[in-house]
Amino acid sequence: MSAPVRVMLVEDSLVVRQLLAHIVSRDPRLALVAAVASGEEALREIHRVSPDVISMDIRLPGIDGLETTRRIMAERPTPIVVVADAVEDASLRISMNALRAGALSVVEKPVGTGHAAYEAISGQICTQLRIMSQVPVIRRRAIGAERLGRPVPDLPAEAFREPGIPSHVAVAASTGGPPAFARLLGALPADFSVPILLVQHMGAAFMEGFADWLNGVVPLRVVLAQDGVRPVAGHVYVAPGDRHLALGPAGLLATSDEPPVGGQRPSATVLFRSLARVAGPRGLGVLLTGMGEDGAAGLRDMRAAGAATIAEHESSAVVYGMPAAAVRLGAAGSVLPLDLIAPRLLRAVQPGVPAPGGPVPGGAA
Repeated sequence: MSAPVRVMLVEDSLVVRQLLAHIVSRDPRLALVAAVASGEEALREIHRVSPDVISMDIRLPGIDGLETTRRIMAERPTPIVVVADAVEDASLRISMNALRAGALSVVEKPVGTGHAAYEAISGQICTQLRIMSQVPVIRRRAIGAERLGRPVPDLPAEAFREPGIPSHVAVAASTGGPPAFARLLGALPADFSVPILLVQHMGAAFMEGFADWLNGVVPLRVVLAQDGVRPVAGHVYVAPGDRHLALGPAGLLATSDEPPVGGQRPSATVLFRSLARVAGPRGLGVLLTGMGEDGAAGLRDMRAAGAATIAEHESSAVVYGMPAAAVRLGAAGSVLPLDLIAPRLLRAVQPGVPAPGGPVPGGAA
């Protein structure tokens, strides 16, 4: 039997800290090695206890959880799971920025043992701590920056050929997604000429806050998708919490509570398959960082329908699970590092117009 995952808790509330300690201690696959009340204590203790994963509060006295995350990722990179209050706007913004600084996921704070949702939330916390403890993390200033510094293999000219001007773009990610979306969408202009549909695996309670945060850091208009809305250019439509997002036959957005696909709702495969059906060769699908295989089968369907498909290259992906699955299935027409995907999208929607920064390395002149 493998050794239990070593967990350090960072939480200033004594009540919540004790509750988290109880939750962690009752899971035999986890071992509580430290429980501290401040970022300063966390930075001191991390070298002594060498945790495999850290549960990070955001609203801390002294240096907050965001700054603590930044320092840990710069000094002693360790997987971090943010445990946040989903209803506090300030906490949500800090939580999203902590993901951008290197934290891997965000989960809801635990509720009291008598609450109906106690077991579900407790289980989610333990699952995230176990899963994220296995993610290799690197010393970084901004998530993915050093990965993009690695040598990238020469990419064939075929990877940059345009199959036609797309009418819709679909993008999806899981672990590492929020900062990846901030970089990708942040490199597109506010007048990007097609709508973008987005799936991010994240707790339902955080999706509205995620959309609001993303709207504040990219030029495009980012909103939660609503059933029956016709998507328009320059807008990003985020799948709501615990609901699938699809493009309907009439070109309208459709959200549903149909069963999860591959364990996920929203599912990237559901979104991609809808574009394969409705947009055909005028769809464009992008699958970014994430654990598991969600999206790979849907991206394959898009490619079979004649659409352009892109998977993130291993050199920039925080977790090369979902993109790797797409590559194995032959679903990816292009495999590109994160910073080359936005120029590729611009070339697709504006054929003949060079993307900012000149020709794309590895592509045709």
